[in-house]
Amino acid sequence: MIDVSGKETVPRRATAVGRLRLKKSTVDAIRNGEVKKGDPLAVADVASIMAVKKTSELIPLCHPVPVDAVDVRFRLGADYVEAECTVAATYRTGVEMEALTGVAVALLNVWDMVKYLEKDEGGQYPDAEITGIRVKEKWKGQ
Repeated sequence: MIDVSGKETVPRRATAVGRLRLKKSTVDAIRNGEVKKGDPLAVADVASIMAVKKTSELIPLCHPVPVDAVDVRFRLGADYVEAECTVAATYRTGVEMEALTGVAVALLNVWDMVKYLEKDEGGQYPDAEITGIRVKEKWKGQ
């Protein structure tokens, strides 16, 4: 791990975003509350927060960051679910990896809950695809 002991402790924030492409009918089922396992967005919200707090356990060279806040938001398009995760901390290193992890886990949880709607006759997922996971913005205070 990189030695961050000499770095100044300052407020930091990062926002990551990503999308899960799905069939339109699957997105409609989410929108209308018709998913058998329950509300995928509510579950994904909690899973995202849990993942943010466990990022250093999942990414070996990541520092454990004392997270101050996590905000997870979702947007439903015609054929996708977009997740956005903002993480804030006052620490010596940034929170980009935490925000990225939050988005990835949120989208994986949505996929898990709707996969039965996405399978084709052969049990494959020809339409489902996680794409565009990226850091949308990062900020470092003085």
